[in-house]
Amino acid sequence: MSTKSSPKSLNRRDLLVSLGGAPALVALSCSDRERAEEVVAAANTDLRGVSWDKAPCRFCGTGCGVEVGVREGKVVAVRGDEASPVNKGLLCVKGYHLPGFLYGEDRLLQPQRRKPDGSLETISWDDALDLIAERYSAALAEHGPESVAVYGSGQWTVHDGYAALKWVKAGMRSNNIDPNARLCMASAVMGFMTQFGSDEPMGCYEDFEEGDDFVLWGNNMAEMHPVLYSRILETKRRRGDVRIVDIATRRTPTTEFADTYLEIQPGSDLALANGVLHILFRDGLTDRAFIEENLVFKRGVEDLDEIGYGCFGEQSERYTFRDRPTASSYEEMEAFLADYSPARVSELTGLSVAQIESLGRLYGERNRGTVSLWCMGVNQHVRGTWMNNLINDIHLVTGKISRPGSNPFSLTGQPSACGTAREVGTLSNRLPADMVVTNEAHRARAEEIWGLEPGTINPRPGYHAVDMFRAFARGDLKTLWVQVTNPMVSLPNLARFEREPDDGRFLVVSDIYPTPTTAVADLILPSAAWVEREGVFGNTERRSQQWNQMVAPPGEAMEDAKQIIEVAKRMGMGHLFPWPDDNWHEPLFEEYRKFTLGNGKDVASYQQLKSARGLRWPVVDGKETLYRYAAGHDPYVTKRTGTHFYKAKANGERAAVWLRPYHPPAESPDEEFPFWLSTGRLLEHWHTGSMTRRVAELHQAAPAAYVEINTADARALGVQHGANVKLVSRRGEMVLPAHVAQRGDPPAGSVFVPFFDEEALINLLTLDAMDNISKEPDYKKCAVRIELA
Repeated sequence: MSTKSSPKSLNRRDLLVSLGGAPALVALSCSDRERAEEVVAAANTDLRGVSWDKAPCRFCGTGCGVEVGVREGKVVAVRGDEASPVNKGLLCVKGYHLPGFLYGEDRLLQPQRRKPDGSLETISWDDALDLIAERYSAALAEHGPESVAVYGSGQWTVHDGYAALKWVKAGMRSNNIDPNARLCMASAVMGFMTQFGSDEPMGCYEDFEEGDDFVLWGNNMAEMHPVLYSRILETKRRRGDVRIVDIATRRTPTTEFADTYLEIQPGSDLALANGVLHILFRDGLTDRAFIEENLVFKRGVEDLDEIGYGCFGEQSERYTFRDRPTASSYEEMEAFLADYSPARVSELTGLSVAQIESLGRLYGERNRGTVSLWCMGVNQHVRGTWMNNLINDIHLVTGKISRPGSNPFSLTGQPSACGTAREVGTLSNRLPADMVVTNEAHRARAEEIWGLEPGTINPRPGYHAVDMFRAFARGDLKTLWVQVTNPMVSLPNLARFEREPDDGRFLVVSDIYPTPTTAVADLILPSAAWVEREGVFGNTERRSQQWNQMVAPPGEAMEDAKQIIEVAKRMGMGHLFPWPDDNWHEPLFEEYRKFTLGNGKDVASYQQLKSARGLRWPVVDGKETLYRYAAGHDPYVTKRTGTHFYKAKANGERAAVWLRPYHPPAESPDEEFPFWLSTGRLLEHWHTGSMTRRVAELHQAAPAAYVEINTADARALGVQHGANVKLVSRRGEMVLPAHVAQRGDPPAGSVFVPFFDEEALINLLTLDAMDNISKEPDYKKCAVRIELA
């Protein structure tokens, strides 16, 4: 473990070139036109006769702007959009290779139905859509709204998600709709909701130029959000006093550019965050005036036996724990934090007392802007909401929030996890614009916009993602439609969801390629992808971005929203989508927009988005908002100066500071399983790899999964780099090649495996423990042993 590292000093382009490696993987910026021409020439790409149009990138939640080059009905090139405020012409390795994911040899082109013998037969769209309508109608008639479900995605466009939400909640009167964003961003959602009464960050990407100190909590930005990390590094290059702190459980490429590396024990981040708060309270580094004006204190259920982990005993079938908030105070929090002295936190985290003190003082420096950044390391956590609460707490009690260069900033992993899953509200308990089905006034508002009879919307939340697939495995769910995601790779404890032939249930899967999920589907539908259809994504900084259809989809592929609308019509629910077949994208979006207006979530009009490189909500009088809740920035704040948390209605428009204790992980190493296992992504591939593994350059750069093993552990086990080893957990086993002293370097007693490889399903080993509030699974902490293969 080390406190200080010697960070590399390089510019934005150098960072991405170093991460990409080979020339074919170079990221290009507006200053790299000469290099761009070299790469194009090397690829023998002739750009004569190419037409260009704007779009957001299809991959992560950064929302980089790209210019898409089309010739003769095919996407032949992309380049970073210099006019995009997000990336300013820069792209990462995946973005530069966007065209390749559209043109894999095995694109799904026609609907296919599985026959009794397990083989597939091609059928017409009419037959496929009729079949879906029949199966959903039959399940509703025989078993009611609890028996049907839709599992969607943070890759859904706003149109897709809104169509699905309206069909499920207004048409079928069910709340069994949830996205794969439940697996990655739900803890951030509940952190924001429990503290501010509204989801999503208050800051924006300008924080990367305005901030002085950047604290990364379990967040490998160099690989997961390289364009954003490059903005921080450029700020550091320009201003030598900028500091980067990498808090992590293993060394990654991010570590190489950080000033300080804090290596903690898995799951001990709760203790560390409380230790920081202890120092702030102990040393008088809290902003008492800000606290008195803007904050309240709260406490919830803390008993571990009552809360559980969502995976043992009765909770292993349905996990429905609900927190019970009670009022607290500054004084009670001060007493609570006495248990988190630097000495005790040192024991729990493995950090030295000096390291903990230094981090606390960094957050307490009032004349420096501090930005906290996190993603899956915090969210995929059995107490992920608590960790989000604690990071937000640090910013709240110091007043370092809703200010340029001082904000807690959760990053997202999918292109529209924010715009669709979170803003449209495609979760089992939500409606658009922060509304929830359990609130009578919210249901009434949705019924008014949708023209429904009062009482139509079901007030009971549906299944969250993990419980949805548990219910499908039990047979309680009869019909399930999966769109734009690959759960048979991405779900935790994967073996429990395996299907048996003739199990009496019906699974529909819409995708662009064959996957392990289509392999168990009863009906497979070919979808249009990215610029093969029109759409809107919403990125991490609240930026809505629209793009036009630029090429026709291959074969008979159809966009996902259109598939849903056609099924709804066949079920007698066509009145929910009363727009012409050739002109429905804009009116559908404008109906959704009605939910957002007047409540601080105002998205821009469709026409505004068509002409802009995205706009950050709330958009009022045509002007976007950089900093929410901040006087002089947010149009809903009427103060001349300061902050107003106007969305936190339940707390008298004050943000909530939560007291949240340390709880241990659900499973820890022991004598039988002595190693920690953590899973995640890597630079070259995205999520389950179903798109990026079909891009030759990306596949060649990282062709298969592996297990990172610490050098000392490898030596003790007699394992050489490249040798196969067997990982074994209480749930499954997997043979993988060992990577020793390579890109990532886990500490002794810990291993890491990326999950992009559908031929090496690491989630057969993971545990389906989950957060008590968000119900997001913890993919970062379970116990395994290593055997020689």
